[in-house]
Amino acid sequence: MSPLLRTRLLILLVLGGVTIIIWLVPFISYPTTCKCLTVNFLDVGQGDSILIETPDNFEMLIDGGRDSSVLRMLGNERSFFDRNIDVVVATHPDLDHVGGLVDVLERYDVGTILLTENEQDTPASAAFSAAAAAENAALINPDAGEQFMLGENVVISVLSPTGDERLWESNTASIVLKVTYGETSFMLTGDAPSEIENYIVETYGTFLDSDVLKLGHHGSKTSTSELFLDAVSPSYAVVSAAVGNSYGHPHQEVMQRVFARNIQSFHTGTDGTVTFVSDGQTVWKK
Repeated sequence: MSPLLRTRLLILLVLGGVTIIIWLVPFISYPTTCKCLTVNFLDVGQGDSILIETPDNFEMLIDGGRDSSVLRMLGNERSFFDRNIDVVVATHPDLDHVGGLVDVLERYDVGTILLTENEQDTPASAAFSAAAAAENAALINPDAGEQFMLGENVVISVLSPTGDERLWESNTASIVLKVTYGETSFMLTGDAPSEIENYIVETYGTFLDSDVLKLGHHGSKTSTSELFLDAVSPSYAVVSAAVGNSYGHPHQEVMQRVFARNIQSFHTGTDGTVTFVSDGQTVWKK
């Protein structure tokens, strides 16, 4: 074989090998060692819905938006064949928080439901109450100061409500939670108004410090007070709302407070589902 022909064959073999390697790369599965918490702020339009997945595969769904959109969002984040959710939380009985939970309870087997004792004389509140009562799940009315574990490593702290909230305005009765994994945490406030936020600051002080804050009441000016925002001191803020909604959420004065503190913000209406991941030391947006 001539030297020239030998050189050409060598080049072809090398190029062929490179082609094979490039073709195989998309099919190589690289192992991951991250035992991570994932918090998904689901894009359910004008409403709230948050799916939490722990490192040991426990799941908690907080609110479900106003309609069956939540089922599509859950389908995007979970296996189609997984029809179990460990914990469902209904922060308060307004349509844009519990409307979709009726469909969730019909579709999924739920182990525990956390709900407020506050009920409203509305079709949404009645439908959710009936669906929760019919579900083969433990029904728990959490009180401020309680803590429970979601899996082995994630702590859920209840910060509100406290007392008898049955006759309260529904937003005021919102279940407020802090989710902690290692040295990282998430503050999830439902639609709690500023008077509740400020009471929580007086009660819990520096314990409120968190990496991520879901802005209360979809970014309404009724929530996210200066005092509360400074106490939580988040690196990230999330607005859960539809684009161009009739309420004007998020309100400009709230976002000005956020921007003034150099807090990076995301909006489910423009960004779609917003996902954060924590390894227990650091939180990052996926």
